[in-house]
Amino acid sequence: MNYFNELKRTMEWLGEQPKTIFIGQTVAGPGTFMYKTLLDIPIEKRLEMPINESFQMQFCIGVALAGIHIPICVYPRQNFLLLATADMTNMLDKIPAISEGEVIPKMIIRVASGPHKPVHPGYQHIGNYAEAFRNLFTTIKVVELEEPSDIFPAYEEAYNSEGVSLIIEEGNFYNEKR
Repeated sequence: MNYFNELKRTMEWLGEQPKTIFIGQTVAGPGTFMYKTLLDIPIEKRLEMPINESFQMQFCIGVALAGIHIPICVYPRQNFLLLATADMTNMLDKIPAISEGEVIPKMIIRVASGPHKPVHPGYQHIGNYAEAFRNLFTTIKVVELEEPSDIFPAYEEAYNSEGVSLIIEEGNFYNEKR
């Protein structure tokens, strides 16, 4: 089992679940290393978004609150997820408290630390802010995927549990971790 193949298998499993929808950047067209993990998911389950990270998060929050779909909100890099952090911290994370537990949005946020091999893309693409996210959130679960064997269980738990999970992949492992 390698990291990429396990991600692809897991995304295909999520794509088979009746309520899931993949929303984000390069989910319907190429452009990042994550795209190839979604190739075999029906195109009608993938909604491409413009590069507007805050809008994307707000859109996914609305989808989650509507309850018709379980959004898998895809951000190729944590550095760009930072642009949606206010929406996550001040809205998504606080909805259960604001509603006194009556509303618990269901969402999976899929993000990666960008790969810095074989070519370094610049420091604005490779950050890992997992610890900062853990310190910001009270209800959003933060999970880092270090090993291929971590991948399916983490996404399966996120899909089967209440609430929101932020799952962080390591872009450097896509081509090398076995």
